[in-house]
Amino acid sequence: MTTSKTPNRLIHEKSPYLLQHAYNPVDWWPWCEKAFMKAKTEDKPIFLSIGYSTCHWCHVMAHESFEDTEVAEYLNQYFISIKVDKEERPDVDSIYMSVCQRVTGSGGWPLTIIMMPDQKPFFAGTYFPKRSRYNMPGFLDLLKAVIEKWRTEQDSLKNSSLAITQSLQQESIQGKDNRVSKQMVEQAARSLLSNYDSQYGGFGGAPKFPTPHNLMFLLRFALQENKEEALEAVEKTLDAMYIGGIFDHIGYGFSRYSTDEKWLVPHFEKMLYDNALLIHTYLEAHQYTKKEHYKEIAQMTLEYVQRELTHEEGGFYCAQDADSEGVEGKYYVFRPEEVISILGKEDGTYFNDYFDITAKGNFEEKNIPNRIKAYKNEAIEKWNKEAVLEPPRISSLREKMYAYRLNRTKLHKDDKILTSWNGIMIGACAKAYKILKQEAYLNMAQKADEFIQKYLSDGEKLYVHYREGKASGLGHIDDYAFYGWALLELYEATLEINYIKRALEIMNQLVQNFFDTNRGGFYLYSKDAEMLIHRPKEWYDGAIPSGNSVVTYVLEKLYHITGNQSLREILDKQLSVLAAETSDYPSAYCFSMMAVMQEVYPTKELVCVLPKEYSMEDIKNMLSENFLPQVSIVLKSDESKVSLEDVAEFTKDYPAAPEKPAYYLCENHSCQAPVYELNEIVYNMK
Repeated sequence: MTTSKTPNRLIHEKSPYLLQHAYNPVDWWPWCEKAFMKAKTEDKPIFLSIGYSTCHWCHVMAHESFEDTEVAEYLNQYFISIKVDKEERPDVDSIYMSVCQRVTGSGGWPLTIIMMPDQKPFFAGTYFPKRSRYNMPGFLDLLKAVIEKWRTEQDSLKNSSLAITQSLQQESIQGKDNRVSKQMVEQAARSLLSNYDSQYGGFGGAPKFPTPHNLMFLLRFALQENKEEALEAVEKTLDAMYIGGIFDHIGYGFSRYSTDEKWLVPHFEKMLYDNALLIHTYLEAHQYTKKEHYKEIAQMTLEYVQRELTHEEGGFYCAQDADSEGVEGKYYVFRPEEVISILGKEDGTYFNDYFDITAKGNFEEKNIPNRIKAYKNEAIEKWNKEAVLEPPRISSLREKMYAYRLNRTKLHKDDKILTSWNGIMIGACAKAYKILKQEAYLNMAQKADEFIQKYLSDGEKLYVHYREGKASGLGHIDDYAFYGWALLELYEATLEINYIKRALEIMNQLVQNFFDTNRGGFYLYSKDAEMLIHRPKEWYDGAIPSGNSVVTYVLEKLYHITGNQSLREILDKQLSVLAAETSDYPSAYCFSMMAVMQEVYPTKELVCVLPKEYSMEDIKNMLSENFLPQVSIVLKSDESKVSLEDVAEFTKDYPAAPEKPAYYLCENHSCQAPVYELNEIVYNMK
């Protein structure tokens, strides 16, 4: 293994992932037109490698191959090599990941693509070791086979690349208009519950991913259909994730997924989006069930994000690595004698017993702290009654171990700030303020919102990412969709109509630049962006909900708040395409199903007409204490800096500045007579 003393072209990039490869002996190019022109001029295939800075197997392939002189010399002689950060270029990643899944039946990172100079791919895969082993072909052997075929059968490769590209392009025009239905929602819930692991929580076997939006969907389904089994699946999964090693009991926050069925052994990288979505989910579970330990887990996770993933001006960083000093999980694991050396015999033994840290170990002869054993011995009801997951003695000792761990070994942080993931986190902070009524969480949300306005927007369009004083990349659908969701959550937390006005502006930009006016659905990238070999529309809700799912949800909520008919027209077209795209396997589109539920189950709008200088405390308390996903709040007050009638024209007919608050509950496009005591109307909203 070696690194070059002279940097390659990636040294001028901002991406932490690209900079990790800046001293590889591989003559890397960033994604740019010059690289494609060079490949065309020199008649060379392009080797495209896509990954991200906290990806364990990306590190492994880099050490084995990209830092290896023999591999580098071969790549430099026969290929034009391009390195892409998937988080900087989700458009490029999406297209070539679709290729990999189509060609191989699976995908993942590092993503390995070999393609023609015109960007059309003819080979796809993921990780390859340098030399062949077991049933895995060696990377160097693969490169040599490609060059042999390039010399002798280049027309065949060209035809393959053309066929793969045409297949991608045809996919986007398939499907027919359809109607969303309650049956789709029921089918999604049945499918999830049939795959539910009643012993360990989660769905299916190992590896297990949190997929929080599936749980958010099941919470809503449990509420609408009074399904105890759906609520049980959510609670069991949330409990199991917390007690397992996927939750960092020393520094808080959740890892990306569990490699085993018990949630004990994580893939140790921590992603902002997972933690943000899980905060949403634990908060909603607390609000629905009134169980205090869900609130505490959400607060622990918020503390982690604030402490380790927050820029001084408020934006949120991407992720923390799985590896330290080249070893996966080294930062997170302990030996019992190590703990005793820090805490002393009495406290160390107590700490080890509490977190099941043993001489035998549970991960490569070391220990991932967990509470699985304790969960079996302590009734969950004790958590609910005492509302204390972490007793004071453990809290004090944990802080000492956390301080020790910080200095024991270093952990790489990807300090890019992504608009899309920040949108999810802003929404999570706003929801925390709404439910828990702690100003610190609203401050987190508003400070991050100000960061986006200052650094990731020019007032008209959004950018993808920010790092070291520079924003770049024209925003994609996820940036607009998740930011729109964040503004919606800020509105529901504060009832300030300006957030609705801004959310409408974001949706208008999406419609103008991303919407397919002929067939419906939103494209992944803007009409003003670089045109790639394919302009896809993504619907699948994977680790993160798709942009189309979130847009549909936001449009639904905004329509119910504003009554805007132009939104209704876009929404109808969007729902028609969504139904066709999701009908075969709706459980793979659970965030979409949350949007569908806004359409197929009764929704209610509560119009609150308030006198001057009236405190909104009663309304905010009602929103804090009740899980009301099908209810939209419209607040008419002379105190608002933005006229409600500007965004919700129908409210002009409601009287202004009455002597006392008046509450109008509307359902199925009709409103009841006003009620003057809020508690009289709460029961009817559930």
